[in-house]
Amino acid sequence: MMNDADLLKIMDLLCPMHAVVDAAGRLVSVGPTLKKLRPDLEWAGKRFFRIFDMTRPRRVRSMDDLVKTAGTKLHLQFRDSPQTGLKGMLIPLPDGQGALINLSFGISVLEAVRDYDLTSADFSPTDLTIEMLYLVEAKSAAMEASRQLNLRLQGAKIAAEEQAFTDTLTGLKNRRAMDHILERLIGSGTDFALMHVDLDFFKEVNDTLGHAAGDAVLQSVARVMVECTRQSDTVARVGGDEFVIIFERVNETRVLAGLAKRLIRLLEEPVPYGGKMCKVSASAGTTLSTWNSGTVDAAAMLHQADLALYAAKRAGRSQHLFYEEGMQKDEPETAENGVH
Repeated sequence: MMNDADLLKIMDLLCPMHAVVDAAGRLVSVGPTLKKLRPDLEWAGKRFFRIFDMTRPRRVRSMDDLVKTAGTKLHLQFRDSPQTGLKGMLIPLPDGQGALINLSFGISVLEAVRDYDLTSADFSPTDLTIEMLYLVEAKSAAMEASRQLNLRLQGAKIAAEEQAFTDTLTGLKNRRAMDHILERLIGSGTDFALMHVDLDFFKEVNDTLGHAAGDAVLQSVARVMVECTRQSDTVARVGGDEFVIIFERVNETRVLAGLAKRLIRLLEEPVPYGGKMCKVSASAGTTLSTWNSGTVDAAAMLHQADLALYAAKRAGRSQHLFYEEGMQKDEPETAENGVH
């Protein structure tokens, strides 16, 4: 014949969250997992309704009410924090001795596992909760792997796009990027200025000191241009020794003239390479977006800046001029500036 102790051992194994309540509503014993949820609580002798709040059915206020719920799903929660939600089912004991209540976490199982550091040993071996937890964990791992893959793909895409818009030698924007930015600014109706900068005497550096020296000069020029402009401006290398600077939301000739003067002065500083000093200068031409005179066209503005640039070269180089109506570009000279 099975005694009460043997029966409780079986209950602990098969129903680790059970509670046995006597006829007066006091706890007689509870399963090991239920004890783990409140390890400091002396369960035996405590009134059931001092530990749990019944949320459904709401009419349950006493032990008699509780026994009448036999066969009905119970919804309850701990009175103290964390107020973990539980589901339960009651079975009356013979001869009115009380009741056996088997509890589970229901949909709160994930929070319970987190809050109480539960493991598979805290559930019945036949409880499908374990399989569900494994599935959730596997799904979470798969989602995290997918997220990491998406981040890597996104990073690769950004890197590829950045490379497509970047001049590899100087790290500046390239012509493709310049065209894209001009299209955006014109499409949004934003005021901007476009400055075309061309190096003077660059071909001489290439011819006398070699292309490696020319590369060093171009990289130095790029650094100077970036330092002279704002983060919102665009500096692009559009040819061998040709650059375009787009000044966003700038249309004051006084400000632009000052920027050009400082830029030309800094670019005249010799660049050391291989024990020698590479000397170049720069000429620049600028045009402004003129929305009041009609549609702004990128190609037309580039042509205007080009005309102003060559007017500056004809005026003696190391100069900056703004585009004016009537400027014409001379026939190309046997220029000292070769394409690098």
